Amino acid sequence: MRNRLLLSLLSVALLSVGWLGLTGLPLIGALVPLLWISGEADRSRRAFWSTAGWMALIFGLWSAITTWWIWYAAPIGAILSVIITILLMGGAFMLYHFVSKRVSAALAFVLLASAWIAAEYIYTAGEVSFPWLTLGNGLCNDAAFVQWYEFTGVFGGSLWLIICNILIYRALKKPRGFRKWLAPALAVMLPAIVSNSMYLVQSRSLQDKKAVVRVSVVQPNIDPYREKFVVTQAEQTGLLLQLVRLAPQGVDYVVLPETAIDDHLWEDHITQMPAVKTFREIACTRYPEAQFIVGGTTFRRYYSLAASSPTARTQKDLGYWYDVYNSALSVDTTQCVQIHHKSKLVVGVEKMPYYKLLRHLEFLIVDLGGIPGQLGCDTVRRVFVHPGSGVRSGTGICFESVYGSYLSEFVQNGAQILFIITNDGWWENTMGHRNHFSFARLRAIEVRRSIARSANTGISGFINARGDVLDKLVWQERGTITRTLELNDRLTFYTRFGDYIGRLALYIFLLCILYVPVHIMRKKH
Repeated sequence: MRNRLLLSLLSVALLSVGWLGLTGLPLIGALVPLLWISGEADRSRRAFWSTAGWMALIFGLWSAITTWWIWYAAPIGAILSVIITILLMGGAFMLYHFVSKRVSAALAFVLLASAWIAAEYIYTAGEVSFPWLTLGNGLCNDAAFVQWYEFTGVFGGSLWLIICNILIYRALKKPRGFRKWLAPALAVMLPAIVSNSMYLVQSRSLQDKKAVVRVSVVQPNIDPYREKFVVTQAEQTGLLLQLVRLAPQGVDYVVLPETAIDDHLWEDHITQMPAVKTFREIACTRYPEAQFIVGGTTFRRYYSLAASSPTARTQKDLGYWYDVYNSALSVDTTQCVQIHHKSKLVVGVEKMPYYKLLRHLEFLIVDLGGIPGQLGCDTVRRVFVHPGSGVRSGTGICFESVYGSYLSEFVQNGAQILFIITNDGWWENTMGHRNHFSFARLRAIEVRRSIARSANTGISGFINARGDVLDKLVWQERGTITRTLELNDRLTFYTRFGDYIGRLALYIFLLCILYVPVHIMRKKH
């Protein structure tokens, strides 16, 4: 009992460090203690449920330690994060545990790897989605070791970590000898060596880049709980303009955070909205070469139910239907305002999963001071075109930057540089906003694009195409910073094929599920 408790706590510690601001490399052995507990158990029902209890303790504590900060914004979200992690990751592991007592070790380990990654993929692509604890994300502070994400994305990182854990566990179970460590050492060292070599090559590639833009990011530090929805929009716009004026003249882009404009911006006459006109005026008078990327809450009007979307809402006295969007706007000296609608919405805050079936429960959605209820979304990742240079950019809004395959769609549509606008102040000064910033480093590697990030309360900053942080404003540091960033037109393998490892793992898992019963029956006969 005591040994299993110590093994469980060791597993929790090794699983958690990558999300606590430290290196994620201990993940290469984080599952070994749990594999050991499983390997020491017999085939009895009692042993099964005992292993399940240790599994639930490990994954529950891992999720609680690394995502407890969700409680600040949505307590039910923090609780569900723990429960879903136990059910998905724990379900994958317990399936392996059950099968490993009945089939060959090789087949059981294939099932473990495919089931785990399939669970991560389902949690990424499903209606209920919060892929924060995808194992590959745990390496977000180890950019030099994961340069090969441009081929695999984070699921490649998960696969690498699971293989390392399996090989280390197998080596520990074998009799003494040096040779048993050759396979684990090769599995750990070869990708690391390849990645660091790519890191050095990418450094020379960045030095050769000739196409560049100058970008300023603004961090206003407006408290979302105590100021955002109390201080008038006019006062907030005044503060934003003060910070904008700190940008040097001649910049190509000025990036402001998510919902920086929280007025009701009706899209059918958005160019006439006061806040939009204010930003156009400063562009015309001070920054004629700049394109302003700014977050806002926009409304789209429909005059018939047939023309509306499934998420449209109405009031009896209005006579029309409308959608509400969390949007990114492109404002410049022209009369054209380009709009991207946030489409990866936060479950329980911005959307109700399976909305067509559960729309009568819409009142359960948490209102974080904005507009409660199901927000609208788009199916197209809209790329903004700079009116002067023709440079194409993509803007991910908050939670969208957690999804590598989603952000790569901007690049598929021609984006040469990426912006991320967000408001991470809902989580207070916790690891939540730090993780969110670090995940952007992985996105930069996956698609090989420079990223400028504007966060309301932090962290805002610049990341180059190999995942290096060039400059940043830390938590609650009000200010404006400017940097020259490289442009890129190349499409990486991951950009072209997305989360193919997740899809392949799902197919292999289904094949294992079909094959394992047949294999067991053959062994009995």
